[in-house]
Amino acid sequence: MKVTLSILKADVGSVGGHICPSAEFMESVRKTVKEDGKGIIIDSFVSHNGDDVAILATHQQGINSEKIHKIAWDAFLAGTKTAKAQGLYGAGQDLLKDSFSGNVKGMGPAVAEMEFEERPDEPFLFFAADKTDPGAYSLPLYLAFADPMYNSGLLLSPKMTKGFKFTIMDVEHSDADKVIELNAPEDLYLIAALLRDGERFVVESIHSRDTGDQAAVVSTTRLHNIAGKYIGKDDPVMLVRIEGAFPNSEEVLFSFIAERTLVMKRARRSRLIPVTSDKTLQVEGPSAVRCLKFWLEEGKLTKPLDVFNDAFWGDIRQRIFMEYLQHWKELFAA
Repeated sequence: MKVTLSILKADVGSVGGHICPSAEFMESVRKTVKEDGKGIIIDSFVSHNGDDVAILATHQQGINSEKIHKIAWDAFLAGTKTAKAQGLYGAGQDLLKDSFSGNVKGMGPAVAEMEFEERPDEPFLFFAADKTDPGAYSLPLYLAFADPMYNSGLLLSPKMTKGFKFTIMDVEHSDADKVIELNAPEDLYLIAALLRDGERFVVESIHSRDTGDQAAVVSTTRLHNIAGKYIGKDDPVMLVRIEGAFPNSEEVLFSFIAERTLVMKRARRSRLIPVTSDKTLQVEGPSAVRCLKFWLEEGKLTKPLDVFNDAFWGDIRQRIFMEYLQHWKELFAA
């Protein structure tokens, strides 16, 4: 069966600064998605990463569906209404247009969508990053899909030895989507050269060169391109299909341990900290990423697995956080 995965994400209200939405806020979003999505959405999962609320939906409406985007827009409006009633911080800040015009792209919310024929076993990873920019995932994706030193499957798996096609977007080009398609491994140096400029060139999607199937998609919204001024971080979301012709979960996740997984945080660079979904950072400083693992069964979502919630990632988290604190101690001492 052909199915579409859609993530639509926005920051429209938070408790105590850029920390997290309220319980009532989250309930208003979930209620709107459930009621408006009857007969349209197969399944959905509403969560938040820091101050960003994300709607993950499965359906058969295809990408850029007006129906799906309208449901999300109305859900964000419902959340904004609750946020304003509660006096939450930044109520409605990512809704940069006054009315829905058929698609939320260019209206503030971030979008990542892919359509594919569901496999008998269809696992995927849902990433959400906070306090950072669309380029946050570029190095992990490069390592997982192009670097055999991180992913030995690129050498050993017959389904991956042909490599992957990278679609890279120039997110500073605001007139229209400006993309370039490059193949790994032949264009490895060109891919690396572009992705070194993480503020301008970011991975938008990845496809298998063996099957042609899409493996990953990243939201590429730049809020300041829409608003014409700095209004906060873009906080990208990402979908990655795994297993079969794609890397397995460990080959994707271990790329987030890379020493040079640096992301933009305001005017400074910091490490991207893998955090759990049941905890909220009570400080606004570190750039954080959460990851949930799902399986699809005829468009239905299984209960998610919080992949960063174990002792291994706890040690990684502690090490990166201490590096972050040391970085700021050195800045203050200078």
